[in-house]
Amino acid sequence: MIFSKDSKATSWVEGANGSDFSIQNLPYGVFSHGGSSRRVGVAIGQRVVDLSVLHGAGLFAGTPVAGENVFACDALNDFMALGVDAWRGVRRRLVALLAAESSNDAAGKVVEVDSTLRDDAGLQAKAMVPLGDVTTHIPSHVGNFVDFYSSKEHATNIGSMFRDPSNPLLPNWVHIPIGYNGRSSSVVVGGTDIVRPCGQTKADDADAPTFGPCRLLDIELEMGFFTGKANALGTPIPASNAPDHIFGMGLVNDWSARDIQKWEYVPLGPFLGKSFATSVSPWVVSLDALAPFRVDQPVQEPDVLPYLRVDGDWGFDINLQVDLKSAKMNEAMTICRTNFKYMYWTIVQQLVHQTSNGTNVAPGDLYGSGTVSGPTPDSYGSLMEICWKGTKPLKLPTGEERKFLADGDTVTLSGVCNAHNFKVGFGEVAGTILPARAC
Repeated sequence: MIFSKDSKATSWVEGANGSDFSIQNLPYGVFSHGGSSRRVGVAIGQRVVDLSVLHGAGLFAGTPVAGENVFACDALNDFMALGVDAWRGVRRRLVALLAAESSNDAAGKVVEVDSTLRDDAGLQAKAMVPLGDVTTHIPSHVGNFVDFYSSKEHATNIGSMFRDPSNPLLPNWVHIPIGYNGRSSSVVVGGTDIVRPCGQTKADDADAPTFGPCRLLDIELEMGFFTGKANALGTPIPASNAPDHIFGMGLVNDWSARDIQKWEYVPLGPFLGKSFATSVSPWVVSLDALAPFRVDQPVQEPDVLPYLRVDGDWGFDINLQVDLKSAKMNEAMTICRTNFKYMYWTIVQQLVHQTSNGTNVAPGDLYGSGTVSGPTPDSYGSLMEICWKGTKPLKLPTGEERKFLADGDTVTLSGVCNAHNFKVGFGEVAGTILPARAC
């Protein structure tokens, strides 16, 4: 179900109205509670709705998931694999169960309220768990991880630092969504501590490299999308069908060891400097929940090749924020505010290009956008840019300075879409830096 941006729909669930997890949102995640096994849930207000319990109670009868309980699983992959009709059928059913009153979708079709869950206190006690009492887990079994480089502002900043400031972009950048296939085993859910990596580095004035802890540890503020229904090997996904293969979006922090990366990335690109950890949010927001916030993407000049041309607007008005807290600070400070609408290459183009050579995607694959940076210094999405290669240190309230991350620092990413009557939020992705282990 797609709500209009002026939707006034409300929920009977306490704390839902006005929250990031509104009736218009209903993000999916995987959780456990009180020693239970992991299962699939939806966040609304300060509650997590256990979809496996609703399924067991027969509340998904008449939907594409009425058969096997795909929610009694430790990951979303089985549900993701069913495709867009199943996703929309479940979303529409959840709106009926959780809305305070009947509401219209964006096309004007009425969704009638089903009071079964609202009126059954016993079912509520089984199916609705306080959000603060659950343990969240990584949303999918990530078989493949892809990271792109899709912000023109970010690519221009990095190119200005390390190449020619008057010609910062490589010639292919405006023709191809640049990316690489990364390592999925080190993708972790937000809240997981990050151990400082070790690796080879070489100082500019040194004759030979050394091996030891990373000294230039950085963040990358990103969004990511999870794939749904697979395509067959050798069968590209055309732009017209690509949205049907995208399950939803979440926050991503693709941690980066800049000194390791600098020494190793030529000639083949990112390797150990990027593969040690990637943090993702526990909640995945569906494309239908994000539909009211679609906006024009930046003008792409020159024109892209025909296979990359997409119909409609595929930018997203998502407000993003990065907070930093050192071990000595009582409260975090905001170091970046930006917006996903600045991204030059869209999620549809990213998926189309990835599969253009016949690559097969699998349910639950994760695609990172690359660092999201805006046009002004306060909207840069990495410390490399915020501190401009270490030449402009951040001043912390404690008197400390930061050019890159120190042990004990905690970084938190957050994101939200704002409409007049409701919000669609992504929650948070946090990570605390632990000292390197024996190198």
